Parts: sequence; C-alpha cells; structure tokens
Amino acid sequence: MTTDPRPLTGIVGLGTVGEAFLRLAHRAGHRVVAVDTDLDALARVGNRLKAVTAGAAESVVLTHDVAALADATVVIEAVSDDLAVKTDVLRRVSEVSQAVVLTSTSALSVPHLAIASGRPESVAGLRFLVPPGPAGTVEPVPTAMTAPSAVSAVDSLIAQLGLTRVEIGAGPAADATALVMAYLNGSVAFLDAGHATRDDIDTAMRLGCGLPAGPLQLLDTIGLDTAHATLTRLHRQTGDASFSPAPLLTRMVDSGRLGSKTGEGFHTYDTEGQHTTDSPADRPTTVRRPVRTVAVVGSGVMARGIAEVTATAGHPTVLVARSGDKADAALAAISESLTRAVRRGRITAQQKAAALPLLSAATTVEAAADRDLVIEAVAEDLDVKRLLFARLGTVAKPEAILATTTSSLSVTVCAEAGGRPADVVGMHFFNPAPALRLVELVRTDSTSDDVFAGAQAFAAGLGKTTVTCPDRAGFIVNCLLFPYLGAAVNLLRRPGTDIEATDTAVQNGYGYPMGPFALLDTIGLDVVLAIQHRLYDQLARPEQKPAPLLEDLVAVGALGRKNRKGFRTAGR
Repeated sequence: MTTDPRPLTGIVGLGTVGEAFLRLAHRAGHRVVAVDTDLDALARVGNRLKAVTAGAAESVVLTHDVAALADATVVIEAVSDDLAVKTDVLRRVSEVSQAVVLTSTSALSVPHLAIASGRPESVAGLRFLVPPGPAGTVEPVPTAMTAPSAVSAVDSLIAQLGLTRVEIGAGPAADATALVMAYLNGSVAFLDAGHATRDDIDTAMRLGCGLPAGPLQLLDTIGLDTAHATLTRLHRQTGDASFSPAPLLTRMVDSGRLGSKTGEGFHTYDTEGQHTTDSPADRPTTVRRPVRTVAVVGSGVMARGIAEVTATAGHPTVLVARSGDKADAALAAISESLTRAVRRGRITAQQKAAALPLLSAATTVEAAADRDLVIEAVAEDLDVKRLLFARLGTVAKPEAILATTTSSLSVTVCAEAGGRPADVVGMHFFNPAPALRLVELVRTDSTSDDVFAGAQAFAAGLGKTTVTCPDRAGFIVNCLLFPYLGAAVNLLRRPGTDIEATDTAVQNGYGYPMGPFALLDTIGLDVVLAIQHRLYDQLARPEQKPAPLLEDLVAVGALGRKNRKGFRTAGR
C-alpha cells in the first residue's frame, strides 16, 4: 500500500468562496476534502467538478462530515461571516484535526476567532476582496499567536494555489469594500429603475473605467447573498442610505438567485460555473443614414481625438475651430498623435499616411454643410452648445446626423435648440478617444430610428463598442462612477484615512487599474467637481452631492495631475 504524496487540503463551506478555493486546490493537484451541511451545495459543486474533469471524484471528497478533515494539513474555513457560525466550525475542526486553519472572515477579528478555536497557534486569516481565481490576489493574516510553522504553511499554500500575495490591510480593506459595495448597490438600483440594460451597464463600466468586470457580473462573482449581507451590515453601522440594499438585490436573494454559485444571478452560468452569453441582438441590416463624411466642431483634446479616429477609419473629416491658429494647432497635434500611435504599434505607418490627407480644417460651421455626420465637441457649457446647435440646425444638410459629445448635459435641450430634434443623438466618446473603445449612445424621445441606427453603425465602423443610454445626467458611466469618487473624498473627513493605502487596497483587492484618489487626480479635480455639480443639480440625489473637501482643494488651485497638485504632490 502506497501513501498518496499529494497535499490534502480541507475546505469547510461550499459557497462562492469555498468553491473558488476548491477549484484552485484541485487545479494545483491537491487532494481535497470539502465539507458542507447543505446537501444541495454538495450536489451542485460535485456536478460542476464532473463537468470540468472526469477524474474529479478521485481527488475530491465532498461530504457533510467534519471528521473527514482528520488528515488534512491545511483547512480553509469559508462559512458565513457570522461569529457564532465561524466559532462553531473552527472548534469542530480543531477537535478532529491538527491542521493549520485559515479563516476567510472579512469583517470579524482573526485573533478573536483564533482564540475561540481552542488552537490559536494554528489559526490565521486570508484576506481577499473578491473570491480568488487563478492568479488572484490574497493577503495572509497571521496573528501574534500564530506559530511560525503555521505561517510557513500559509505562505506555501498561497504559492501552490498560484495566488499572488499582496498587502491590503484591515482598515484599507474595509474602506475599499465600502466604496465598491456602494457602487455595486447603485448599479443594481440603476438597473431596477430601467435606466439601462444589464449588459449595457456592465459593458459601460468595464470599458469606460477599465475594470476587470462590470458591476453586475462582479456581484454574481461575490455572491448576491454575501453582498446583501455586507451592505446590510454597513447600513446598520453607518446609517448611510447608499448601503441600504437595492430592492432588486433583496428580491433576487429571496428568490435564490445568488450569482455564479447557483447558476443564476444577474447573468446565467453553465454547469462549469462559466458565464454564458446571450446571442447578440440583431441590428438593422440596412442603414438608411450611412455616414461617409464627418465634421467635428471643436479643437480641444476630445475634438482632436475624435477627428483622428474618424480619419484613421477612412472618413474624410473636417475639423472646425474658432480661428486659423487653433485649426492649424489641432491638425499638428493630430499628426503628432498619429506618429505616436505608429511608434506604439497601435496603427501602421500606412494607416497614418492614409489618414492625413482625409483631414482638413476650417474656421466656420458652414464647412459642415455637406457632411453626413456633424459631431459637436465644444466646451461643456449648455449655453455654448445650444448656440452651436441652433446654427447647425440651419447649416447642416437635411439628411445629416447631428451628434453631441456631452458627458453630463441634456441631449434633448441641445436637440431642441437646433429645431430638428429627430436628427440629434448623443455620442459620448471617452478620452483619449483613439485608445478607448466605449461610446455611450444617447437616444432622446425624439431621436429617429434611422439616426440612431446610423450613429450606431458609424461607431461600430470606428471599432467602438456602443451602449445605449437614457438622456439622463451622467448617462451610465459618470452617473455610477462619481458617487464612488465622492465617497472616497469623504473618507478623508475621518481620522486615519490613508490615501495611498486605500488606492492600493482597491487595486490589489478588486483588480481596478487605479484607486479612487489616483483616478480623481487623473481626471482633474476641477473637472470632477464640475460634473458632480451638474449631476447633483439635475438628479438631486444625496449620493451625487459634491464632496466639500473637493470644493476646498479646487478653491486653492489643486487640480490633480495636470498641475501636479492634488491628492498627490508634484514629487510623487
């Protein structure tokens, strides 16, 4: 008789977290004993494992009996974040096994649980903000009582499972969780209100902010019941209405739609737990207002970026500036941008050579008279935009599509100023336009089907992904993003908040490309403040209220990265 040399890892609790660790341990070649008192959970996980590999049954034991953990070297506890439940599980594990025990608590004291287990020298924590998958992030959390051998066992397990060890910290983790949970909750309320579809919300936030997953898919990954419990706890602790679980989230939890672990949440999942995608919606095969020629009115960063994209895509493009000097400077800037794009491999030298002759400049809007599409990209000021649309309404040819690039103003008001509202659509490109794929398409009550379909087909031809938005302040991305940024600023009113640590926790814990304070500096504090004011003025919702500390920073000239004074100074 030979002894199996493979490590034996125990897991207690087969919810989202427990199943995630089971999959990692199985992938790493461990033998696994997984314990859960819920027979449905055992059956569900067993069926998924069989779908993944026929040999799963040989290396994984699924049982309701804690005694099966007797020979485990490490046990991961992944039951609900309730003190009584976790204490009971840890004590029972300690009675049957001498294994190192890792608790997955996110809200309870690891030292408290270690003492309650009866074997504090063998207990440590694992801190993560999203259930870990392959190459996921985790922070080991030993206590002063954890034995060195147990610390080594934790480090070894993290490496064996292919996880990345990171530093997060209890306080920053709590702040990051509060910020992201409020954002996720707001996304559910946004969906429930009918402002946008599930897929458009997820696509907009993923592409518009560079996130690894959209908010609704992230909720499915975390587990809707887990998110609901976390929000309920935060609401009870703070009284902040942004943490009061959205009614739709409550209804889904009550109906048993808990996310990927049950196969159905906001999205659906196959027997392997993989996200299943719906068939793409059919788009009109005939575009009645095709776009060949383009005018871009404006000469700022956004106008130049859009003109660069349209010319690179093969559309003859005229850029209309307020003066000859501005027009010449805009064309020179576009040429330089195309050179950088070639250097970075984003386009070829041939594409640059083909785009440049398609670009021209003018100083009066009459240059847009014969264009199929006229894109307004002037200052984000409603009076300025209304004056321009009043002019375009008479200058543009009758069959032209008129588009505004506003990010926070009313498309309807712009459209009415031109006297031909059926021809107007919102096309919110994201900066930098040549690099970012998302375009928020805003359809007003008056926008004709032909105009919307023409704008959608045009954006697709540019290589952009479009989402359909309501004509509502902030559309999708800004409406959901800016409360999150404002909440981050408001954390600074509390003693002990560490800007760097909070940013790092959001990055390491949720995989975001940057934390909220770095993002605020990148956007520009004055820009953020102006958009916050518009959102609050138009929506009058408390979560959109401008952050007072942001007002103070802008008042003293701290604008962020553009003048090297913001949440980080010039030397950092």
